[in-house]
Amino acid sequence: MDKDLTPWYSPEWFFPSTLRSFTWENSWMLWLLLAVPVVFVARWFIRQTTNQKLSVAVTRQDLHASPLALLRLIPDVLMFLTLVLLVTALARPQKSNEKVEQWTEGIDIMIALDISQSMLIEDFVPNRLEAAKEVAKNFIDGRVQDRIGLVVFSGDAFSMAPLTTDYDLLRAYLKDITYEMIESKGTAIGSAMAVVTNRMSESSAKSKVCILLSDGDNTAGNIDPITAAELATAYGIKIYTIVVGKEGLVPYGKDFFGRPNMVENTIDESTMRKMASIGGGEFFRATDNRALEQVFARINQYEKAEIKETRFKDTSDYYFVYVSWAVAFFLLWLLLKSTFISNILQD
Repeated sequence: MDKDLTPWYSPEWFFPSTLRSFTWENSWMLWLLLAVPVVFVARWFIRQTTNQKLSVAVTRQDLHASPLALLRLIPDVLMFLTLVLLVTALARPQKSNEKVEQWTEGIDIMIALDISQSMLIEDFVPNRLEAAKEVAKNFIDGRVQDRIGLVVFSGDAFSMAPLTTDYDLLRAYLKDITYEMIESKGTAIGSAMAVVTNRMSESSAKSKVCILLSDGDNTAGNIDPITAAELATAYGIKIYTIVVGKEGLVPYGKDFFGRPNMVENTIDESTMRKMASIGGGEFFRATDNRALEQVFARINQYEKAEIKETRFKDTSDYYFVYVSWAVAFFLLWLLLKSTFISNILQD
């Protein structure tokens, strides 16, 4: 109910739904409502015991009861309602409209994803690359107001998506990623880190983060990964590195009979571990889909922007409505007090 639209004389102000919608500034005053009937009972008792009585002898057939005698109760009812309404007004019925505004300073995050041929190894379901794409998509879905970019690399590296808050665009890019996007074979981790640094060098974000995911072997590129990590750190970029895959025999493709081909896989995690140490981040090792999901979930928890909140409370008072009703009943009481109604049994 809007106080600007509902007139004070509307009966809606006495509906239970309206009264329940109020908060009461002086709620303790409502206990005085119990005192109002006590006052009227005490008043009636005093009148019965102190008023002068005149004995009149009449026969029983001369006594007649008339419904009009009830009219003399109207002034008392009006006074009763006046007091109830005044107590209600003193309790200060109010309605509050609280608004909350939240904002946050977003984080700039670059995801560098290895798309080399070794990422097609099927120790993940369906393979390392598709598993990485899926968890990266879920990671993006969980961010709010952060700018995120994509870098892909194999024998070379390039920026697939600049830092953006267009998460639909990022998801579309992730869907289109294949290992055939880059002709050069190998894994250029240092080049990927250099592209990330170039993309984030002009960022003014309070926090800059790189998530680098690879099978851990730097086999291409003309930039040393450690040197690239040191350069990134100079630009204030925190580096998280993730090595995916198992060592030993792992499935890769199928033979003529549909049986999985088993190939020997080695992982050198020392370079990725040192890059994370230089970049002030953390190194992770994931050997299956579940482990990779947990890694991204941990990074998601680590890199949370501080959410700031401002509350606005708009309070409207409605005591004037009940004061208006009380004044109306009081004026009506005064009017009837001067008429025959108050003395109908005596006249």
